[in-house]
Amino acid sequence: QVQLEESGGGSAQPGGSLTLSCSHSVVTGSSPYCLAWFRQVPRKGREGLATISPDGTTHFAISVLGRFTLSKTHDKNRLYLQMNDLRLDDTAEYYCAAVLSTGDCPSVGSGTWEWPYWGQGTQVTVSS
Repeated sequence: QVQLEESGGGSAQPGGSLTLSCSHSVVTGSSPYCLAWFRQVPRKGREGLATISPDGTTHFAISVLGRFTLSKTHDKNRLYLQMNDLRLDDTAEYYCAAVLSTGDCPSVGSGTWEWPYWGQGTQVTVSS
């Protein structure tokens, strides 16, 4: 089981930046796992934004490519989503997700059912 907790949400103006943090850890054992960021707006499904594999390979959705970046620290088990050039339609609840790695990680466009572990979410609001 992987435990996840997001933080860092808040408000920003269009063109601004925010950094979200996902604290992650395996409850038992030491299996590697894939991590992802999703977001959700009311009345819509969760949208995959970015994934990172245990070896550090990252993939991004077209909607955030070039604006969002991922970084992680191994010692503190944190994954960061740096969001730049924020737009009004980036307003959403942002979630960190994980799945134990058995090889390739699910793609960034994969469904939420492929990610069994989720954080509680953190709200990002972009407004002028």
